[in-house]
Amino acid sequence: MMFDAEKIRKDFPILDVHVNGKRLVYLDNAATTQKPKRVIDALVKYYSEENSNVHRGVHFLSDKATTLYENSRKTIAEFINAGKPEELIFVRGTTEAINLVASSYGEVSVGTGDEVIVSHLEHHSNIVPWQILCERKGASLKVIPVNDSGELDIEAYRKLLSSRTKIVAVNQISNSLGTVNPVREIIRQAHDAGAVVLIDGAQAVQHSNVDVRELDADFYAFSGHKMYGPTGIGILYGKEKLLDSMPPYQGGGDMIKNVSFEKTTYNELPYKFEAGTPDISGAIVLSEAVKYIKEIGIENIAGHERELLEYGTSKLSEIDGFRLVGNAKEKASVISFLLDGIHPYDTGAILDKTGIAVRTGLHCTEPLMKRFGIPGTVRASIAMYNTKEEIDALVNGVIKAKKMLS
Repeated sequence: MMFDAEKIRKDFPILDVHVNGKRLVYLDNAATTQKPKRVIDALVKYYSEENSNVHRGVHFLSDKATTLYENSRKTIAEFINAGKPEELIFVRGTTEAINLVASSYGEVSVGTGDEVIVSHLEHHSNIVPWQILCERKGASLKVIPVNDSGELDIEAYRKLLSSRTKIVAVNQISNSLGTVNPVREIIRQAHDAGAVVLIDGAQAVQHSNVDVRELDADFYAFSGHKMYGPTGIGILYGKEKLLDSMPPYQGGGDMIKNVSFEKTTYNELPYKFEAGTPDISGAIVLSEAVKYIKEIGIENIAGHERELLEYGTSKLSEIDGFRLVGNAKEKASVISFLLDGIHPYDTGAILDKTGIAVRTGLHCTEPLMKRFGIPGTVRASIAMYNTKEEIDALVNGVIKAKKMLS
């Protein structure tokens, strides 16, 4: 199909909102994306016509909700080319998915003297759970360094790998810099060393085609709200043999087969990891977001966003005192920057006065900001509904901020 950003914008009601008398320019998509009307309508429809608990009732509404819930699992499994729907666990988001793997797989696979590898580009949610695991098990956390362009040092990574490496956890795309990491090579080298790999795909599934089997990822995590779906829902993909080998993450309803005071037996996949009443509406509605992305075409989305990224980077770089943070050869949808002598928060506050929403600060990547010796950045992050006119508004806003704050 022909990509038409203006037509797509009409699907998102919030883009008609005005901020300080200006039409909203929303460039905080790496934090959360806005929702198309069909996703909003699906949420309303669920609570208006389909609301019931799943897997428990024999009545009409329970059967309907269960069918919708499991069909959503199938739709999302197809979207990332999982081997089977049972390899998808519904979780609250990427953070819970990583914590699940660290707490469950990490518990049985990591011991004293073992090693876990993360990278300098990671979000705190892909650092802290591994630190907790390593502290609990007496293991070591190793870090893949990043160069001045914001790219991982793959040769240094190769040297970090050893027979003691049990888990490698890296993001596919950096939320702070937009760096696209060579995850296929990272996974291949980890497997050669006998380690398993978790990929944080929170910034990838909405920007690029993800095929977990082609990647050969052992675990893959992402969040619904960053891909035009609702908050509070996300996915953990795991290879069946690994998920089968892992103990439950939480105890409660639906993750059991039989309970007695002497012994409890656990349910089969995926229910072993879905204790209690799940976010039923979120799971169902997430499939609507996936269908929307598929109809527009991920290649079309990626092409449009790449064009805006190149356009915005070029235009902003013409501003005297503009400093791009992160200029990797492979980037996606993020322009992270500073203005000389101006704190990023102040720049963001001025942009907000002109109706432009960007993110300022550490972006939950404090070690990365310390690596670059900066207090944070201003981050403009792009989605399918953004336009060149909005990039021009950002450029003009940055020029205004510079004049006011210099």
